[in-house]
Amino acid sequence: PFYSIKENTVVPLRLISTTERRNDLMEFFDDKKNWGAEDVKTGRSWKVEELRLKSNSDLHKLWYVLLKERNMLLTMEHESNEKVVVFPSPERIDKVEESMENLELVVRERNKAYHLLETGETRERPEEMTTNAFGLPHLYKQSEYPMPKHMNQEWLRKDSYRASGKDLKEFLLKYKEKMYLEQRKKKNRDFNHVCGLLRRFPNMDMQALKEQYPDVDIERAKNSSRSRGHFVPR
Repeated sequence: PFYSIKENTVVPLRLISTTERRNDLMEFFDDKKNWGAEDVKTGRSWKVEELRLKSNSDLHKLWYVLLKERNMLLTMEHESNEKVVVFPSPERIDKVEESMENLELVVRERNKAYHLLETGETRERPEEMTTNAFGLPHLYKQSEYPMPKHMNQEWLRKDSYRASGKDLKEFLLKYKEKMYLEQRKKKNRDFNHVCGLLRRFPNMDMQALKEQYPDVDIERAKNSSRSRGHFVPR
C-alpha cells in the first residue's frame, strides 16, 4: 500500500488499475458469449504505418497483448477441434499473426536505424547466398556454433550431403525447364485474360491495365483477334 502524509495525517492510497485481474485458466479461453457463435466480429490487423507512430513502450505492451490474444485463439481452435465443432472466425488468428509480423518489422527498422547511427552497422545476423544440397540458390543466415563444423558429427551426418555429378546436372536442367514452362504458362494466362478484358471493356483505362499486367504487351493484345468484340479497343 502507498500512503500520503497530509496535515500530520496518514491516508492510505491505492493505485488505480485499469485492467481486469483474472489469473485463472479462463485467460486462455474466449469470452463465453462467443462460445458456439458462428461469426465473431473483429477489426482488421495493425498496419505498419500505424505501428511506426507508436513509441517503443507502446509497442512493447502491444506485443504482449497480441501474444496473449494469439494464445487464446490457438487454445480455442484446439478445443474446437477436440469437440469436433466449427471454430468461429478462424481469420482472427491470421489477423493477429499479421499484426505481430508488422510489429516485428517496425522494431527491426528501429534497431537497424539505431545501430547504423551509433556504429555504422546494422548489427543483424550476416547473410550470404549459397547453394543447398540440390544446387539451388539459398539465402543462409550465419549463426554461432559451439564447435567447428568439421568437429560437429551431427551436422556432418545431416547437413553435409551435397548432390554432384551427372545427377545434379540432370536435376537442374529439368528444374529450369519446369520453371520456364510455368513462367510461359503464366504469361499466356495473363495475355488471354487481358484479351478478355479488352473484349468486354473496350474503353477501359489502358495505363492502369499496363500497371497491373506489366509483362503483357498491351498493343499486341489490342491487335489480337481474341480481344475483338462488338467494339474495337481504343
